[in-house]
Amino acid sequence: MGPSLPFTLCLTFLVMATVTFGVPPKKSIDVPFGRNYFPTWAFDHIKYLSGGSEVHLVLDKYTGTGFQSKGSYLFGHFSMHIKMVPGDSAGTVTAFYLSSQDSEHDEIDFEFLGNRTGQPYILQTNVFTGGKGDREQRINLWFDPSKDYHSYSVLWNMYQIVFFVDDVPIRVFKNSKDIGVKFPFDQPMKIYSSLWNADDWATRGGLEKTNWANAPFVASYRGFHIDGCEASVNAKFCETQGKRWWDQKEFQDLDVNQYKRLKWVRKRYTIYNYCTDRVRFPVPPPECRRDRDI
Repeated sequence: MGPSLPFTLCLTFLVMATVTFGVPPKKSIDVPFGRNYFPTWAFDHIKYLSGGSEVHLVLDKYTGTGFQSKGSYLFGHFSMHIKMVPGDSAGTVTAFYLSSQDSEHDEIDFEFLGNRTGQPYILQTNVFTGGKGDREQRINLWFDPSKDYHSYSVLWNMYQIVFFVDDVPIRVFKNSKDIGVKFPFDQPMKIYSSLWNADDWATRGGLEKTNWANAPFVASYRGFHIDGCEASVNAKFCETQGKRWWDQKEFQDLDVNQYKRLKWVRKRYTIYNYCTDRVRFPVPPPECRRDRDI
């Protein structure tokens, strides 16, 4: 047997061998609501608890309510802890999304579609680029989102948009500009959230209506984390572009384990994916293969 390698050299090789390309986003930091957000409508339907560390949105037969971020952002990591409307939530929609202000706007959506008691919530995601959406995906969650708080977050950089649920990637939208697909990169976005009645479409295509006897409906929020490049609404680039943690190599793609978890979500919980809808799209949209949706 030849001479053994020094321990430190062996350890170096071991560390190098276990380094992965993609890693989860940095841990979100919980801050009070007023640090990053303000209410936008029906102010009396927003309730503040624990000095603003927790906020309840209230929907009744008169109105829902919502809030938005104080700043606009080009890229970053945006997270919210939400506990959905419990019980019979059919007809209600709890939304958490990013959107720009232009007519050809960009948008990154989480929409939680309520359901009858005992039936699962549906999480719908969508991505708009240059005013074009039609990229809906729907999943059933692997837990009851009304029982406790769970984390919902978006990682957005020049390379990809990743939707996370409790650090599990449930969707990836890669930058596919090279194959003719627009990607959000030059329109700063604000972050919004709202609770509203959408019983004309939200539950079973509008067949299940909101039961106002169960009102008020309440969605609960904590966290309010924003870690983004703040920019004016008219900015076309981030001054620190390429220098922030989300720009670095390990956040430019998912790693093997993250892709395995994404595949697990696809296989077990996906109930609709525009990429596989041959009625709407006889030819799969070009980004679908790169996003590993087909």
